[in-house]
Amino acid sequence: MPAMLKRLARSLGLVAPNFHGGIEPDDRKLTAVVPIRDCPLAPLFIVPLKQHIGGICEPIVEVGERVRRGQKIARADSYLAAPVHAPTSGRVVKIEEHAIPHPSGLGLTCIFIEPDGKDEADDSLTPMPDWQQRDPAELRERARLAGLAGLGGAVFPTFIKLVRDQKHPVQTVILNGVECEPYLTNDHRLMLEHADEILSGLAILIHMVGASEALVAIEENKPDAIAVMRRALAVRDDLPDVRVVEVATRYPHGSEKQLIFSLTGKEVPAGRLPMHVGVLCQNVGTCKALFDAVMFGRPLTDRIVTVSGEAVPEPANLRVRLGTPMRFVFAQCGLEDFEGLHVLHGGPMMGERLRSLDVPVVKSSTGILAFSETALSPAHQAEDPCIRCGHCSEVCPVSLVPNLLADHCRADQLDKAEAYNLFDCIECGCCSYVCPSNIPLVHYFRYGKGQVAQIRRERAFAEESRHRSDARMDRLERDKAEKAARRSKVREQLAPEAAAATTAETKAETTTQGEGES
Repeated sequence: MPAMLKRLARSLGLVAPNFHGGIEPDDRKLTAVVPIRDCPLAPLFIVPLKQHIGGICEPIVEVGERVRRGQKIARADSYLAAPVHAPTSGRVVKIEEHAIPHPSGLGLTCIFIEPDGKDEADDSLTPMPDWQQRDPAELRERARLAGLAGLGGAVFPTFIKLVRDQKHPVQTVILNGVECEPYLTNDHRLMLEHADEILSGLAILIHMVGASEALVAIEENKPDAIAVMRRALAVRDDLPDVRVVEVATRYPHGSEKQLIFSLTGKEVPAGRLPMHVGVLCQNVGTCKALFDAVMFGRPLTDRIVTVSGEAVPEPANLRVRLGTPMRFVFAQCGLEDFEGLHVLHGGPMMGERLRSLDVPVVKSSTGILAFSETALSPAHQAEDPCIRCGHCSEVCPVSLVPNLLADHCRADQLDKAEAYNLFDCIECGCCSYVCPSNIPLVHYFRYGKGQVAQIRRERAFAEESRHRSDARMDRLERDKAEKAARRSKVREQLAPEAAAATTAETKAETTTQGEGES
């Protein structure tokens, strides 16, 4: 159906709105029936000072200091940041740079904690069972102090999204339980085992932002989760305007803007946020973490991680303390020999390959997957020239032209890439998945974005340097003018005295000359 007819049919209510493009990969949900279990305490925890989008935190503990579980160990020095808390009780043994889950393999300052086995909790945050009577601003501050960040993988500081904006009020809250990435089942199991806590967290969210309705979105390939969430909702009388909605199993349906369009028909413009169309979207895991922070005063110190992949002997969903080394997590699932294996952080579509297994689990660790080289060989074939088939444009959920974008990024024609809306790309990987020429399109987009970001930083630095230079020159000119003014003032003050002295000298000389002549 042509795009114009689709839009007309949607406007008349003849068909449900659905996002453009997308793919239907084999979901490989190996752990969908595996209950969540606790991962044991590791011998050593490595806690990075940045586990969110935004600025790095500042450590507030020292080597040798004893900490408790949930104690704040690093404070956020910028607005776009979330504090970091100790995952267990123990002693800080060192604070130094260490590798983190990032494809570059670069390190970041981390706090190393040696557990004492007691797992004693810090009680700095008091429970708020009376949250209905609390001011939304107070609950928002609780989300900030608890270090909450989006657990769907984006790790955007949660408290920033929970503001009541009079200019852009939130009418609809969308609870995202789609989890469309293959292999990942952590949100699925969370809905099956903690449905009531998730809905209680949703009630807190609605109270905080003042929304009039809420939708719980779950993919149709999770009928058990849909049934459990609907049963849990049916026995509650405090959520009358909440519905559990079944959405099509189609990747990347869990992406925020695509999900909003499918559920509400509202399109979030480029460069804008969901709040600008009256919508707040939150992951089910984040909602459960908000419930724990408000009702029990628990900071974010653990998360559910899917450990899967065809190389994992016992795939599982584990509740893992943040800072636990991934090698230790894999060992709990029977995998200790990584010779010839590839390990991914996140799902196979948007995840990144890890260069080290000694990196820690962080707030963005939705899953860690292990595959043999044979299993990944189809995704690592030699790149062939583009045949201009157009498949990448057909599946792009943002309606971009990926092959042309890749050409511009490859040729460092960054201005043209920006003109083709490079930064609208959500890096879902659909284009790379369907490319018959095996072109790693997303890699080119990430390269282009990185280059543009570097250029912008350099320009900003140059502009800042120019401002500093101009300010210095202005300051020197002011100092010079002030000195000249002071000298002029002194001369003016001394001028009458100098004139009087000159007159006296002249008179004295005249008198002397007269006497001499006499």
